[in-house]
Amino acid sequence: MPKITILPKTNLQEDCWHSMLISLLRGLAALMVAAAHLRALVYPGFGTVVKPPLLFQGLAFSTGFAYLAVIVFFVLSGWLVGGSFLNKLDSDRAFQNYAIDRISRLWVVLVPTFLIVLLVGAAVGVLDGARLSFSTSEPYSVSAFFGNMIGLQTIIVPPFGGNFPLWSLANETWYYVLFPPMVVVFRSRTIATRAVALLAIGAIIHFVHSAILLYFSIWLLGAAFSRIKIEAGPALRWVLLLLFVGSAVLIRMKGKTDVTPDGYPQYLVFSLIFVLFLSSMQFKRRPTPILDWLDRTGRFFANFSFTLYVLHVPLIAVMGNVLLSMSGITQLSPYTLSHYLLYAAMYLILVGGAYSFYLPFESNTPRVRQWLKTQFLARVGTVRP
Repeated sequence: MPKITILPKTNLQEDCWHSMLISLLRGLAALMVAAAHLRALVYPGFGTVVKPPLLFQGLAFSTGFAYLAVIVFFVLSGWLVGGSFLNKLDSDRAFQNYAIDRISRLWVVLVPTFLIVLLVGAAVGVLDGARLSFSTSEPYSVSAFFGNMIGLQTIIVPPFGGNFPLWSLANETWYYVLFPPMVVVFRSRTIATRAVALLAIGAIIHFVHSAILLYFSIWLLGAAFSRIKIEAGPALRWVLLLLFVGSAVLIRMKGKTDVTPDGYPQYLVFSLIFVLFLSSMQFKRRPTPILDWLDRTGRFFANFSFTLYVLHVPLIAVMGNVLLSMSGITQLSPYTLSHYLLYAAMYLILVGGAYSFYLPFESNTPRVRQWLKTQFLARVGTVRP
């Protein structure tokens, strides 16, 4: 029988199986989203293709897991962000450090990305004076720029520059905001502090839309199971892995294909299987050349997964414009073999471009974070990295 243990702290050790899997899945999820959106933007919709060839059927199926990838992001965000915050809860100025960690994580990537979006908009000729106004309905407006910085896309403003994957960052931002007051409600020793936290939670619930709140439970599932260790034999772990993969394939073939209230039950089941599997893998892995290579590969792609996620749509727009100007091709053909090679080349450029963008920005997040803590926390006491 499996043994279930409640851990005093979230296990974030990098030499455990679950840590390697988390890195691999973070990288794979970002790669999947980029592949899906590239296929959707440069190829015709699958339903519009008459007698689609086998190669196109395979491409359409294999790139059709984008929404499941977002659910994986939500679960892992809860596991890593929520779990890390709980680990540091009793440390000095835990809430201030948490706020700086989350703001720096988002803004170090979003600010330069939004500037790139403006340059792309200017290059493809979609910017004019009206679009740069303060309108809350215009995707290139000043309001949209700053609104997307604080998670107001899909609530008050559209995703900046038509960068539609940014919808999920609104969810993430409000999950970051909601979690600390929820912890205060359970941890605070004073009624007044709990009352203030409850008022804050109530205000946020009133402000954001229902889909954000509904999928917060999946984020919380990741945070909760980061403290649960399931000691089980290899048979049960294999069963959970097969259920995880099988449920993903079943949802891809028969389930809802977007993150809406209607699709919530299937994603909740998928997420529950996922966290059960991760919790069962919380034990140290034996170092071998293959596993070490997998670990390094996973961490490589995980490191710039956020950059790839927020930058790939602007990069696709640039490549599409270049393709049109150089060859006159407005859309790739499912019936032309050379176009699949062109798709592969565009995808490699997409991933390589995101990595190049990661180096000067996202890779320096720890330095920016430490600088911010030095500036804002050093005056009131010891700075914690």
